[in-house]
Amino acid sequence: MRSGNSIIRLPRSVQKWLEAAAQELLNPPSGPRVDFSRPLGENALLPADSMSWRIFKNPLALLIGGLAAVILELAEPSVRTGVWEHSSFRSDPMRRLQRTGLAAMVTVYGARSVAEPMIARVVRMHSKIAGETCDGVPYAASDARLLTWVQATATYGFAEAYSRYVRPLNVDEYDRLFREGSAASTLYGAVQAPTSYAELQALFTSMRNRLEPSPIIFEFLDIMRKVEGFPVPLCWMQGTMVRAAVDIIPGSIRERLGLAPHLGLRNAERWLVRAAGAAADRILLPGSAPVQACRRVGMPTLHLYA
Repeated sequence: MRSGNSIIRLPRSVQKWLEAAAQELLNPPSGPRVDFSRPLGENALLPADSMSWRIFKNPLALLIGGLAAVILELAEPSVRTGVWEHSSFRSDPMRRLQRTGLAAMVTVYGARSVAEPMIARVVRMHSKIAGETCDGVPYAASDARLLTWVQATATYGFAEAYSRYVRPLNVDEYDRLFREGSAASTLYGAVQAPTSYAELQALFTSMRNRLEPSPIIFEFLDIMRKVEGFPVPLCWMQGTMVRAAVDIIPGSIRERLGLAPHLGLRNAERWLVRAAGAAADRILLPGSAPVQACRRVGMPTLHLYA
């Protein structure tokens, strides 16, 4: 049932079930636990009235956008080699996605004293990763050009998933989101990350000849269709969410990567994902990072749902 303030009120048992699923999605079993409600009164890197705070609260857009971002990362040979050889995507893909999701939530909602040290740890980890692609091209994970691609595709994935499956965003809203992300991108080392939708499109154009098809992209998609570990409420949609991620890859890049139309959403599925995304935007989970962060900075619990 939808209330006047746009919140969907659910039975308590269902609410607890969804909250547990959301916590499971962002918290690796042996990983760190982040308390987004502390320290009281401390601001995040972004203010509570930012576009980022509203978009990142949607778990469905976050998951689909994250999958799309990985597809785009794997399209770039140096990033692909670094990701595939120096991460746990093949051995433990869910934990890798959970860590990435948690890092995104801390970057947006975490107190500054929590977010900045976390980003510094990621930067130190990247400084130790280097090697050669299968074509013998040297790469380093700390390369600002590669970091720019990773940050840009992540922002694009989250924004496009929200716009396609939750609520359409206009160009001004895209621009605002990219501007908001520039401070965090700089901390991560992506000093040339796009700050507008136009700059993003220019980056896509400049990177087009560097992107290439790879069996690894299709292996990743196959892993994500089959991997166990998705929260129970999302398991039945697992394949659909993978297709939704493929669907938001820009058409020219999809064609270049050999991502055939049948790998994207079917018409009935597109309606389903949109309905689920819109509903997810109106379900308030008291223990979630966005709600805890609102309480931390003294904002009403319903702030992001008004």
